[in-house]
Amino acid sequence: MPNYQGVWSLSTQFQNASGWPLPPLAGGGAVGVFFGGNEASGNTDRIQYIEIASTGNSEDFGNLVTNNYGGFACGSTVRGLNAGGYNNGVEVNMIQFVTIHTKGDASDFGDLTAEKNLANGCGSSTRGIFAAGANSSGALNVIEYVTFASAGDAIDFGDLTVSQSNRAACSSPTRGIVGGGYYSAIINVIDYFTIASAGNALDFGDLTASKGIFAACSSETRGLFGGGDDGSVQTNVIEYITIASTGNGTDFGDLSTNYIKNMASCSSSVRGVWAGGQQGNTRIDNIQYVTIASLGNTSDFGDLLAANRIFQGTSSDHGGLQ
Repeated sequence: MPNYQGVWSLSTQFQNASGWPLPPLAGGGAVGVFFGGNEASGNTDRIQYIEIASTGNSEDFGNLVTNNYGGFACGSTVRGLNAGGYNNGVEVNMIQFVTIHTKGDASDFGDLTAEKNLANGCGSSTRGIFAAGANSSGALNVIEYVTFASAGDAIDFGDLTVSQSNRAACSSPTRGIVGGGYYSAIINVIDYFTIASAGNALDFGDLTASKGIFAACSSETRGLFGGGDDGSVQTNVIEYITIASTGNGTDFGDLSTNYIKNMASCSSSVRGVWAGGQQGNTRIDNIQYVTIASLGNTSDFGDLLAANRIFQGTSSDHGGLQ
């Protein structure tokens, strides 16, 4: 019988204690989870998951502590975190977590340094990073971090080069990348920082166009940015960077849905996945994927449980993990 004790020992909240041990999702393989969002029925507390190495529709995972949209996410091999956004229409600083390979409801993890929405998350196997976003004070340049294995409040890390929200983030095991942005202005700036050492971000390069309201994913070497809005039209363009270097984005291919924004994304070390979003004002339920090491357009993966937008995803095997 498999030994689940290593995972259980990290769960300080004793999530799903009454049912332990439960069989792992995907046999321990790469699992992507999507948190909350805005469906046709309203804002939702739904958590759903996919097995990234396969294709198929998402399945129910559990529920957030309360409904949430405009939040942001990051994950380790064990835990997925959802932070900030709006709960019941009120901007919050809550961080909540799930154990990715065990279905169940989210539990409280701690708090962000301030209430915020439309920020983004990335990280390594030990640290989760939350960057940018906006609140009642305006657009933010704050970077903060948590340690996945120990629940607690976020700690200040440093600052991005610009104050913006609606950016997109991804990571390698050593570097965090934050690109684009859409607030009072729309930008093409890409920032980077070293995850293990607190400090301010540095300039990496530029995206192929100024845009925001999009989603990023990565392998250990490549970061991909897909979709978004440039202020006049929504786009289906995917572009990529090589995370270990610095430089500008390069064309990768296209999403299958034209003119799309407000998606969620996740990845394994092999595949990048985008889910949901909106085309114009219409929510969509499509999940699509690419092979990160190659170039090309997305292929169909399956469908979400319902058409959804303004939500976030993470996984147990993204580019920031070793």
